[in-house]
Amino acid sequence: MKVNHFFLFIAITVFSACQPESFTSLTPQTYQAHPQKSEGVLIDVRTPEEFAAGHLVEAQNSDWRGGEFTEKLEHLDKSKTYYLYCATGNRSGQAMQKMKEAGFKNVFNLGGYQQLKEAGLKTQK
Repeated sequence: MKVNHFFLFIAITVFSACQPESFTSLTPQTYQAHPQKSEGVLIDVRTPEEFAAGHLVEAQNSDWRGGEFTEKLEHLDKSKTYYLYCATGNRSGQAMQKMKEAGFKNVFNLGGYQQLKEAGLKTQK
């Protein structure tokens, strides 16, 4: 019986690895080493005021609370990889789910800005 569970585990693992879609959270360290990072789009879903107070270098601001994110969603390329963050990871998690429902294929939640900043990711004010 253990052998059957082992083969089931292997089959699920292989099947999951073959899936072209990715929707998950990444730690700052995992993000820094992520192979698609340089080709991806970094989106800060915080408010414009939060963004102005400091944000990751190369991040675009698309306000989740104000509805800007939802408005811009239909104009984004669904084949690209997206990395989202906010203040704590909650709004970026909701945005990731919305992108999944809209048919995007590779979306990652990086969590909260302060955590990313403390991990040494480059920021600008």
